[in-house]
Amino acid sequence: MVVVISTFTADGHVVPSAHSNSSLSTGCFGTMMEEDELEFVEDLDAILHLTPEVQLAIEQVFPSQDPLDRADFNAVEYINTLFPTEQSLANIDEVVNKIRLKIRRLDDNIRTVVRGQTNVGQDGRQALEEAQKAIQQLFGKIKDIKDKAEKSEQMVKEITRDIKQLDHAKRHLTTSITTLNHLHMLAGGVDSLEAMTRKRQYGEVANLLQGVVNVLEHFQKYMGIPQIRQLSERVKAAQSELGTQILADFDEAFPSQGSKRTGGPSMVLRDACLVANVLDPRIKQEIIKKFIRQHLSEYLVLFQENQDVAWLDKIDRRYAWIKRQLVDYEEKYGRMFPEEWCMTERIAVEFCHITRTELAKLMRTRAREIEVKLLLFAIQRTTNFEGLLAKRFSGSTLNASPGKRPETPLEPTNPFLEDESGDDNASEKDEDLDRPKKPKAPDNPFHGIISKCFEPHLYVYIESQDKNLGELIDRFVADFRAQGPPKAGTEDGGAVLPSCADLFVYYKKCMVQCSQLSTGEPMIALTTIFQKYLREYAWKILSGNLPKTTTNSGGLTITSLLKEKEGSEVAKFTTDELCLICSVLSTAEYCLATTQQLEEKLKEKVDTSLMERINLTAEMDTFSTVISNSIQLLVQDLDAACDPALTAMSKMPWQSVEHVGDQSPYVTSVIVHIKQNVPIIRDNLAATRKYFTQFCIKFTNSFIPKFINHLFRCKPVSMVGAEQLLLDTHSLKTVLLDLPSIGSQVLRKAPASYTKIVVKGMTRAEMILKVVMAPHEPSVVFVDNYIKLLADGNPETFQKILDMKGLKRSEQNSMLELFRQRLPTPPSGPDSGPSLSFSAPTPEQESSRIRKLEKLIKKRIQ
Repeated sequence: MVVVISTFTADGHVVPSAHSNSSLSTGCFGTMMEEDELEFVEDLDAILHLTPEVQLAIEQVFPSQDPLDRADFNAVEYINTLFPTEQSLANIDEVVNKIRLKIRRLDDNIRTVVRGQTNVGQDGRQALEEAQKAIQQLFGKIKDIKDKAEKSEQMVKEITRDIKQLDHAKRHLTTSITTLNHLHMLAGGVDSLEAMTRKRQYGEVANLLQGVVNVLEHFQKYMGIPQIRQLSERVKAAQSELGTQILADFDEAFPSQGSKRTGGPSMVLRDACLVANVLDPRIKQEIIKKFIRQHLSEYLVLFQENQDVAWLDKIDRRYAWIKRQLVDYEEKYGRMFPEEWCMTERIAVEFCHITRTELAKLMRTRAREIEVKLLLFAIQRTTNFEGLLAKRFSGSTLNASPGKRPETPLEPTNPFLEDESGDDNASEKDEDLDRPKKPKAPDNPFHGIISKCFEPHLYVYIESQDKNLGELIDRFVADFRAQGPPKAGTEDGGAVLPSCADLFVYYKKCMVQCSQLSTGEPMIALTTIFQKYLREYAWKILSGNLPKTTTNSGGLTITSLLKEKEGSEVAKFTTDELCLICSVLSTAEYCLATTQQLEEKLKEKVDTSLMERINLTAEMDTFSTVISNSIQLLVQDLDAACDPALTAMSKMPWQSVEHVGDQSPYVTSVIVHIKQNVPIIRDNLAATRKYFTQFCIKFTNSFIPKFINHLFRCKPVSMVGAEQLLLDTHSLKTVLLDLPSIGSQVLRKAPASYTKIVVKGMTRAEMILKVVMAPHEPSVVFVDNYIKLLADGNPETFQKILDMKGLKRSEQNSMLELFRQRLPTPPSGPDSGPSLSFSAPTPEQESSRIRKLEKLIKKRIQ
């Protein structure tokens, strides 16, 4: 097609501006545009050029599919579209007429739009002028309204001027009258207060003094007036005199030395307490302090350090004494002090502080006489008394009471406390002392107010638990030796050892007891004791009772193996020993899980600042080691039982095998050992299925490499011998795949991870035998076949296969040289590994080949 570059003239004619060198016979225009028309078109193009943003906006507002509306409109392409061939020029007049009609319509539209915009400017100016006039009128009206408002406001001010003056005068007069009344009340109140103070009329003073103080507050801004200041000083003097006088009355009624007044409390003192509520708070505190000190003075005398009743064994007498005193106080003085003073609680709290101080001093002096049972007895009675205080009092005075407030304990979250009652029925002596106490209420504000003094001496309790746990471990060892290991076929076979549960029950008991005694350093010390005996249990009870492996120098000869009957070979470990190993493994797993829970509960009971110091990871690792050792013993036992069979396999004359038969005797021997051991292990590890799976995996990882190593020792091997070995290998592979469920009535699919290991390992053994079966001539084919099947670039493996084929040394050297030449070059770079990797046949392909081999063997046998 000839490409024509054209444009439109002003009257709508299509005029070509240029053409190619091709012939005009293909549909082109031949005339040239004159220079003035060309300049006009260029000017038009420059005028009509729009930016991409404007063009995009136009397309969004007026979407169109017409090529003439496109920004990249090309006249040449448009004309070529209209006239693609020479024959299409026949309707050029019709096309030109359509374009002219379109141009005419566009001109009409443009003309209409232009004319419609002619009067827009004039109309806009007119509308603007009208708006300006309206705004001026609006401003005028607003100004008029503002002027009228100002005039109205001035009129209102003139009208209300006199009323405001009257309001101010009324307010000032009211204030003056009120102030004069207050002044009269204050002056009269001060006179009455002084008179009543001299007469000790405390009942009237209590009401009057509060009113005088309240009235005096209204005169704070008038303190610059001498008379007001003088009245304020008289009130202060009266308050000071009242305080001194009331303290003197209490000193007279309750002297520091001697007995209390027999007449009991008087109404004067009760009213004096009401007055003390209004006076300086220090007066009230002084009254409380003196009364409590005088009330507890007898306690300090009766329970002096040198008295027999002061020791821990008679600690009940202390608490019985304070109970009597509180009852006596309620009867005699309960109505003398205001209820909001909480005098009963204050006496009890001060008694607790004194008792804690005295007990701490006494225990430091007689520390050698403290025994565990005595200490626990004292702690139990003390915590019971603290619980009684929590039921009787709210603890609202602990902040304000003399002495230091005891530390607030952490909220108990021990889950073992829920079933403490009825579960721990120990047969020890003094069971009441050893049984963990019931948990205290979480909101007990009195917890530790006395019992805190026992914490420095809890080392006696910790040492006792250390001794008890040591004796417990020794008893476990003795019981195990006396009763013997669990027997196979019994309910105890493979089960968790009972001593394990006993140990953790005792741990729970100690933890609960110690957490109620203290949540600080003693808990850390107890945790250290727990760690010590967890390790001892792991080594003395678990690892110490595992069967010892013995070396077996004897083995099966080829003749004895060929004559061996099924089931005649006995495993190295007896059935009871296998049962014992499984029981140790189950116990170690139980200890591992329970130790983790123990760590969590200890962290819950200890103070938050000490949580980081509780870590039983080392003990959990110890139990994990016991589990690993137990599994390894089971694997070694079964592995060692299979060793004579594999040794016999490597010593058989495979070169002289004449035909392929059933599986070889050594395979039968291996299967017998597997069927003897695995069901016993599986039944005893039924509760720990994952460790039975680990046993299967570890045995497979040990047996398959050993089997392959013994395959390499079978040399030389004939073609028929290799076929027999391949059949034996397939039989072993089938047994290994069924290993987890062998001898079980319940068929369970083996784990995928285990199946993958068996298929991968035994497929390698099958590939080795297939290479051995292949002819070694031609050498290149043999080497390539080896590389393809085994995917092993190690020359030593290739050397072993050549030995199995029985090749001469010279042939082996040439084969090795060819093997090194045929090895693919390993990829260079950081991702390249140290060994070669080849694509091996899939397990499905190998299974198909094995089935074909079995059919071939059956045909030969027939």
